[in-house]
Amino acid sequence: MQKLTQIAAALAIGASISVSALAADKAFVKVNGASVSQNLADAFIAEQKAKGAPDSPELRNAVREELIRRELLLQEAKKSGLDKKPEVAAQAEAAKQAILIRSYVQDYVNKHPIKDEQLKSDYEKIKAQVGSTEYKARHILLKEEAEAKTVIENLKKGVKFEELAKQSIDPGSKENGGELDWAAPSNYVKPFADALAALDKGKYTETPVKSDFGYHVIMLDDTRATSFPSFEEVKPRLLQQAQTQQITKMVDSLRAKAKVE
Repeated sequence: MQKLTQIAAALAIGASISVSALAADKAFVKVNGASVSQNLADAFIAEQKAKGAPDSPELRNAVREELIRRELLLQEAKKSGLDKKPEVAAQAEAAKQAILIRSYVQDYVNKHPIKDEQLKSDYEKIKAQVGSTEYKARHILLKEEAEAKTVIENLKKGVKFEELAKQSIDPGSKENGGELDWAAPSNYVKPFADALAALDKGKYTETPVKSDFGYHVIMLDDTRATSFPSFEEVKPRLLQQAQTQQITKMVDSLRAKAKVE
């Protein structure tokens, strides 16, 4: 019984199928003489199966009860005249549009599959952008160039970088000696990345590095080879990104050819 209740709850919360979006067919169940279509029931069942629910008598019974409840509420809504209100009709039309658009987009993606060759090319481009080396750095960020020059002078006098970092205006690193996480240069703004890549381990920038954030004094603690996830690990994400770009390109093409008045 508890399992049935959980299934019913999932249906009530998660179902996104519009009754008006499905053509009438043979009745799955009748409620007060009104037919609830088999197509609608099949769509509900398919949606739950796609979410991992096993096709079982419990699922089909939960779908039946959910559709009965929906039909009862639909009948009451029509009795009260809500279906005649412009705002309700507009919402119903928007829901129908959303279903049709979602179906069209899925059909388009199915008919224009992204090949592995493209995904592997995207994967290699990302690897090239990230680079083969990661850097463990520290920095002290100051508002004024003169302040940064003073920090560098104190470093040359032997003052510890960690002590000087306490005056940094970067709240995320000032309390831990200016330490930053391991990162590729591409993760930083270009002036910072260029200065970091030019440093030897244990060295710091002897002139302030200006960026949009202020003036940096940067120290390189260590370097290591970049560890990339395998192509197979990131393939689902690459596929999703490629499909998003594909759909955007398709919509942009339609928009460019459209006559809009």
